[in-house]
Amino acid sequence: MRCWLKIEEMALEELMQRLNAVSQCTDEIMHQDIIPLYAADIQDQLKKQFAYLSGGRGGDGCPVITFPDYPAFSEIPEKEFQNVLTYLTSIPSLRDAGIGFILVIDRRQDKWTSVKASILRIAASFPGNLQLVLVLRPTGFFHRALSDIAFKFNKDEFKMKVPIIMLGSVSELQGYIDKTQLTEDLGGTLDYCHNRWLSRRTAIEGFAQKVKQTAQILQSFGTELAETELPNDVQSTSSLLATHTEKKDKMKEDIRLAVKQGGDIRESITKPVTENPEYKLNQDQLDNQTTVERLLAQLHETETAFDEFWIKHQQKLEQCLRLRNFEQNFREVKAALDIVSERLSTFTDVGNSCSHVEHILKDLANFEEKSCETVAKARMLASEGDAFIQSNHYAVDSIIPKCSELHHLCDAFTTEIERRRNLLNKSLELHGLLEKSLKWCDEGIYLLASQPVDKCQSQDGAESALQEIEKFLDTGAGNKIKELNKIYREYAHILNEDLKEHVQKVFQKQESMEEMFQKRQVSLKKLAAKQTRPVQPVAPRPEAFVKSPCTSPGLQREYVSNSESSALRRVNCRRGKSEMTELHQSRGGSTMDDEENLAVLRQHVMNELIETERAYVEELLCVLEGYAAEMDNPLMAHLISPELQNKKDILFGNMEEIYHFHNRIFLRELENYVEFPELVGRCFLDQMEDFQIYEKYCQNKPRSESLWRQFSDSVFFQECQRKLDHKLSLDSYLLKPVQRITKYQLLLKEMLKYSKNCEGAEDLQEALTSILGILKAVNDSMHQIAITGYDGNLNELGKLLMQGSFNVWTDHKKGHSKVKDLARFKPMQRHLFLHEKAVLFCKKREENGEGYEKAPSYSYKHSLNMAAVGITENVKGDAKKFEIWYNAREEVYIIQAPTPEVKATWVNEIRKVLTSQLQACREASQHRTLEQTQSLPLPASSCTSPSRNHIRNTKKMEERKADLASLEGYGTAVAPKYPEKGKGWAKTSHSLDASEENDGWSSAEDPLNSSDAEEEGGGGGGEMKLTPGKYTVVTDYEKGVSEEFTVKSGELVQLIREGEDGLWYVKNLSTGKEGWIPANNLLMLIGNSKSAQSLSSSESGTASSTLSTSSSCSDSCNASSTSFSDIKG
Repeated sequence: MRCWLKIEEMALEELMQRLNAVSQCTDEIMHQDIIPLYAADIQDQLKKQFAYLSGGRGGDGCPVITFPDYPAFSEIPEKEFQNVLTYLTSIPSLRDAGIGFILVIDRRQDKWTSVKASILRIAASFPGNLQLVLVLRPTGFFHRALSDIAFKFNKDEFKMKVPIIMLGSVSELQGYIDKTQLTEDLGGTLDYCHNRWLSRRTAIEGFAQKVKQTAQILQSFGTELAETELPNDVQSTSSLLATHTEKKDKMKEDIRLAVKQGGDIRESITKPVTENPEYKLNQDQLDNQTTVERLLAQLHETETAFDEFWIKHQQKLEQCLRLRNFEQNFREVKAALDIVSERLSTFTDVGNSCSHVEHILKDLANFEEKSCETVAKARMLASEGDAFIQSNHYAVDSIIPKCSELHHLCDAFTTEIERRRNLLNKSLELHGLLEKSLKWCDEGIYLLASQPVDKCQSQDGAESALQEIEKFLDTGAGNKIKELNKIYREYAHILNEDLKEHVQKVFQKQESMEEMFQKRQVSLKKLAAKQTRPVQPVAPRPEAFVKSPCTSPGLQREYVSNSESSALRRVNCRRGKSEMTELHQSRGGSTMDDEENLAVLRQHVMNELIETERAYVEELLCVLEGYAAEMDNPLMAHLISPELQNKKDILFGNMEEIYHFHNRIFLRELENYVEFPELVGRCFLDQMEDFQIYEKYCQNKPRSESLWRQFSDSVFFQECQRKLDHKLSLDSYLLKPVQRITKYQLLLKEMLKYSKNCEGAEDLQEALTSILGILKAVNDSMHQIAITGYDGNLNELGKLLMQGSFNVWTDHKKGHSKVKDLARFKPMQRHLFLHEKAVLFCKKREENGEGYEKAPSYSYKHSLNMAAVGITENVKGDAKKFEIWYNAREEVYIIQAPTPEVKATWVNEIRKVLTSQLQACREASQHRTLEQTQSLPLPASSCTSPSRNHIRNTKKMEERKADLASLEGYGTAVAPKYPEKGKGWAKTSHSLDASEENDGWSSAEDPLNSSDAEEEGGGGGGEMKLTPGKYTVVTDYEKGVSEEFTVKSGELVQLIREGEDGLWYVKNLSTGKEGWIPANNLLMLIGNSKSAQSLSSSESGTASSTLSTSSSCSDSCNASSTSFSDIKG
């Protein structure tokens, strides 16, 4: 390796030297080492043609630069002028440029002043050596004469070291320069085209740049190749060799194109000679040809140098590839062996049931089958390494330890997998014993629970039950665990903490069951042997209560609980029942039997819950490993159709998240309650938030089922099902999470039925309600995702509270009368979605298809903002109807529910939404009102000192804040001066002239101020109960407890709080004064009507009364003052 590195360093150094020489030579050829200027850089300036190099030469070979007649010569920027002259003087060879340039300045059409300026400018800016300056003076008589005279007198002004000759015609010019070296515009025969010259110069310089750039790229590439570290594996080395070869081929192609480019330029230069052998190239053309040929030679040198370097580099990579081949194969095989060894090390679980152990054994067998290929490869590679050793490979010192390691790993894997199999077989044997014992116990418990208590009261019934028990106990010889210590000794090498605890619980359950049988036998024997004459019951002795706190078998197992506090709760819950049980045992044992039966049934439900939970977790794991993981398995990729690839998330949804929740959290928590089944409700409540993940899974289920129907016949799924030995296809297992979440509520109902009088009954009820709420949320979300045509974001509407189908009539103020009449009698079928911020009206559309594709969709029609919605609970003539109205009843929707119960549920939910909005608006208005009241001056008594007055004012403010904050359920708005009559108040407006034109009120109940509640209480004739709020005064009052406090008709007052002796503390919001008023007087001031409140969040209408109230959320939040008053009855 060191030799290789040294050879490569030398090759790279040689390549760098040769390519540096090419770059330098290229610059010299193009004179770029002196003046780094290209035609492409000043192409626009050269196109102006105010000066050009025609290729003509003077008598001694001097290059001729011509300045043709250019009217705007004086306007050329100095920078452009300098660039053009510098570039033109850099083109000829150094030898020709050293002789000097001849300048021909054509000013025949110009004026003398311009001629003078041009000569002076050229003299000042010309960068090269000058040999002669020839000026074609103006041809006009006046300017010709003027130029002769002026030139003679101003000759000293032209600061040139060469002679300036003024010429009168082109014939005189031909006396200095041969006609063949002059262009046609100067009377010569030289073939010159400025555009062609510019194009050729650009091409030559571009080719020169290409040659130099190629040399530089090859330098960088050579450095990259030489500095690239050799990989340590075959694949990377092969990839590196392929990459370098690809780059080399690209370099060769670039060189080939550059050679072709140079050849094309050379052909274009010599094309006139090819077409006409008599044609002679001028000196400029000959120079261009020489330049191109020299550049082609440099390009050839570049290619040769790179080819020689590449041969050495390629040889190095190929040798490295062969050297690394065995090492790479070793790394791959060792990595595979490490993986299978690590996977084997995960088989530490000895299972928690026979089915679980069988599943693990099956997984172990499948794993061993899959691992055989890896082990075979390892042994084959070890044999290959042994062959290298026998052939005296130069890297034998590296190969020997690798072969030894491979042999060791293969032998260790074979030994370990056999050991694991033996352990699992022992575990299967133990779990078989435990399950036989559990099954025997369950059968015994069911036997006890199934024996009717009433039939056992008779002698024959008791004898029959006793025979059943004895017959069952005879079957225990081959089913129950006999010696616990023997089990510990025989299975000590597989008994971990969990399994040992499980064995203890099974044994304790067995003992508990046997004890229950013994007690039942004693009880039944007494009943079977009792006399025919009645026996007087005898109360138990007091000592009986000290023997045992409870005879329930559940309590006998309490000491194995995971929590001491749970055990204490268990004891406290049943201590009373235990004492009663002791008492009732002496009276026939029926109460004890009932309690035992309930405990047995609770334990049965708990066992079913845990066993089904374990089976559910195993099924999820089986699907994730047998299907989902296989979709990422490269060995199975050829079985997956392209359309199915990358669709795992759609097919399985968040099943993996569900599995981790149940496996890591919920199942373990459930097992903590195995001895206390009646307390399992707390387990559900603690994890209730995590059950929200089912909503995401159910929402994805339609997409998953659609995808499954497309690819259910896929070979991939069939192969996975074959490997798992499943009788059912994948879609049955994808339905498991949906089935499981609905199963919980059934199990909770069963547990609650048997736990009515237990400590955890409330938690069970709450857990059942929460699970049903999740099911409802899942169901609602499934409907919500089917909404089509809604432009906005449904999530912005807040939580979905309710959804359902209704008949809907419209009764709007605006619109054509015929349309209104038609709408009044013809209902529309609409599906309503009630959100926190809006209610959506949709049309239900049935879809054709299968499964979820047959589910309906909902076409969005319109929506109502809950901030402007009101309700009227009862519609005359139909108990199932209610009204939703919008914007002060401009739009009225009569909703007919399927049943009165559905209507009540919707009305209550809408009331909750509107009440919460009212409370939010009330708080905002109270905050503003509080700020205003704090700013108003309070009256001070003349006999009160300033400090006392300050204390009193402060106390009033604090009391006012407290009272305002206590007004739960009230809405606030500006009190209208003339309230309207309202049909929505039909129950409470018996003294009003009810009008069908009113559309501004609803009869929604309020917790503190409800028209329905008052009607039930007194029907409108009883005394009104005053409540805190804002009211409008209807009569003057000047007899307050404080003489300073008076109110007048029309003023706004606020009832703050009720005091003693029938007094109310009132504030006059118009004057800012406060005082106490007797309640009887206050009733006359504000009227004798029942207080009412509209649960509307739109601007409410008014009624013809002295007082009014509104719960407008949209108006009250912007009101400068607030009121809440009653309508006069």
